[in-house]
Amino acid sequence: MVVVAALGFLVALELAARRYGVPGPVALQVREVISAPKSGGLLYAAMALTMVVLTWRERFIAVGTAIGVDVAFLAVRWAADARTTDGHPFGNGALWVILGCAVVAVTRRTGRERVLLLKGVGLGLLLVAGRKTGDTWLLITSKTRPAVLDQYVATADHALGNPSWLVGRIVTATGPIGFNVLDFVYGQLAVAAVVVALYQLRDVAVERRFPRHHLVRTFLVIGLLGPAFYMIFPVVGPIFAYGTGTEHWSAVSLWAPAMPPSEPWAVADLWPQTLPPISTPHPMPFDEITPRNCMPSLHTAWATAIFIHSRKGPRLLRHAGTFWLIATLCATLGFGYHYGVDLIAGVVFTLTIEAALRSLDRGWDRSGIRLVVYGASVFAALLVSYRWLPLRMAEYPWVSGPLLLLAMTSVVHGYARTTALWSRRTAPARHPEPQPRPQPELI
Repeated sequence: MVVVAALGFLVALELAARRYGVPGPVALQVREVISAPKSGGLLYAAMALTMVVLTWRERFIAVGTAIGVDVAFLAVRWAADARTTDGHPFGNGALWVILGCAVVAVTRRTGRERVLLLKGVGLGLLLVAGRKTGDTWLLITSKTRPAVLDQYVATADHALGNPSWLVGRIVTATGPIGFNVLDFVYGQLAVAAVVVALYQLRDVAVERRFPRHHLVRTFLVIGLLGPAFYMIFPVVGPIFAYGTGTEHWSAVSLWAPAMPPSEPWAVADLWPQTLPPISTPHPMPFDEITPRNCMPSLHTAWATAIFIHSRKGPRLLRHAGTFWLIATLCATLGFGYHYGVDLIAGVVFTLTIEAALRSLDRGWDRSGIRLVVYGASVFAALLVSYRWLPLRMAEYPWVSGPLLLLAMTSVVHGYARTTALWSRRTAPARHPEPQPRPQPELI
């Protein structure tokens, strides 16, 4: 059902993109069969997801084929003097392998084996399509939402002490080293998710079936539902609404692309040195370039999902999940992409989706319904308070700030308690080992 919804969403987004005269996610992906891909690492991560259904011998063949195809593409581009400045020089081979697996599934496999291989192909392609979908969707938000609500969110953020301004100054003080470490973490979120997903799907090739719930499903649902709130609550972020949009990028970034300056549209050049004043907020017009992708913070949502799904892994994976969550939170605030209240909404959003997906797998009961309804209610209350009560929240930060944190903590506690209860119910009962019967003594 999730896959069908994802495919329908891709088709609808492709049609919407065509309306604005730009290629949609499907067209962009088809183009990368031949042209230089935007992210070669992401394509190889997608191929790794597909390979979870293959045997080790087939995996070695797939990797060798992908490398061989990439070498051939590099040779042809070098001979034709074709530049790849707008993309990566590798990655086409991984996409060709994924498509080749689809052909093998249709022509050489039958029954459950065909379904299993097609599921692996679907996982890989959906991961890549998710990145293309995000690019297209963000363009649509900038074209269809001329006014943004940053003043409301920035005013409400006074309740938390304006953490984006604080962390922004800290990141600026760390210089190129701190910035580029966070930039790497922020940009490679999908690859981190693949690492956790590969651990969860490590036994698929042996058991010949997928687990009932894994990280990729959560990522897809977050990506499907999250952008809808960008249309309801358009926000561009403090670096654009209260800055030039280029504070970090021109000075210290090694990998990040150039961002368009937004100073003519900003309230003032305040971020991250000067806190925004507390005043009556109102919608403000903005350009048709900057995405309205702040509320909720989906980077926070995805990092939270990685953290949750890494909890049952080995110690190294658990530590990596914790590091990725903390670094992502620092990056979203320190780069000026999000306000603190965005992050709170993102955490609640993820836990609600996780609760719904787990309840769907195990069967809806009172505890699952109660947790989902409560999480959705808290999320809706947060959005309503950001929109209609920001001035009150800023005037009474010692009350509203703790209430925001308490609301998020209550959802976290409810999720942890409920899922722990589910785990105890599904844990296999321990049967005592039979004791040897006492032998009668011989007299």
